[in-house]
Amino acid sequence: MLVLTRKEGEVLVIDGQIKVTILSVKGSQVRVGIEAPQSIPIHRQELLTSPTKTPSAPDDAEETPSPANLPQA
Repeated sequence: MLVLTRKEGEVLVIDGQIKVTILSVKGSQVRVGIEAPQSIPIHRQELLTSPTKTPSAPDDAEETPSPANLPQA
């Protein structure tokens, strides 16, 4: 496992096609933005390892579409 320290606004690039951006840090919570090709599935691990729980987003979760997924004007 690679362990890095990042600040708000800093970006990690994985394999030249996945960008992980640190959006904000508030106490022990970190908001992360992920940009990846649509062909690469992105899942939260706790949803994959806990089949008995119903997936639900926290009340403060935001769904922000990536620019690549927005309709063209």
